[in-house]
Amino acid sequence: MPYKNLRVEINSGVAKIVLNRPPVNILNIEMMSEICSAIGSECSSRECKVIAFYGEGKAFSAGVDVGEHMGDSATRMIEVFHRMFRMLIASGKPTVAVVNGAALGGGCELAVFCDMVIASDKAKLGQPEIQLAVFPPIAAVLFPRIIGRKKALELLLTGDTIDAAEALRLGLVNQVVPQDQLNVEADKFLAKLTKLSGVALALTRKAAMIELDRQFEDDLDEVEELYLKTLMKTHDATEGLKSFLEKRRPTWTNE
Repeated sequence: MPYKNLRVEINSGVAKIVLNRPPVNILNIEMMSEICSAIGSECSSRECKVIAFYGEGKAFSAGVDVGEHMGDSATRMIEVFHRMFRMLIASGKPTVAVVNGAALGGGCELAVFCDMVIASDKAKLGQPEIQLAVFPPIAAVLFPRIIGRKKALELLLTGDTIDAAEALRLGLVNQVVPQDQLNVEADKFLAKLTKLSGVALALTRKAAMIELDRQFEDDLDEVEELYLKTLMKTHDATEGLKSFLEKRRPTWTNE
């Protein structure tokens, strides 16, 4: 089916979802709904052994649309955003993110949530949400499991951005390759998977992740409630988001 913000194709066992919303692939509700549709349709076919995410242009994704974090759209935004991750788990397919340029905020969460990540040496990853007095629910659940509590809290509480080499050292990505070789190396990596049995890949992933997937979904329910029912009712969350949209410095009241 045609998509406005994506390119989706299945070739040689790979369902490739290319984020295509110039200039930096900001994820809005419409785009995330399209990703959910792609996961539920093209990616569910028997021909699909692996789901791979790419970003068109200079960035993988610079995050979720800040304007959709506010007011009545916040609940809808979180529901659609988190549905992507729940659907990826339900699909049972191994997932790979191919990351070039910025993977920030929700873009970083989408990349790091994937089972494996191939990054260019020009990639940058980070969760800057704290600078707007909000937090990233997916990363809050994932990061402590992947990189340990202390480094996870450092990244979540400072909002620092790290380069690909540091992301590799921490275990957030699997491989770092030269930028001009990213697609070639990603194809080689994906070919290692797609030459194998699709059902065996899915069942092996399930065996390795069965407890982590179950715990992730339980934890996400709790974190989601904390985000929507507590954080988004604070003055500072509203102020942080408004100040970003208004291009000014925030004034915190710490409440």
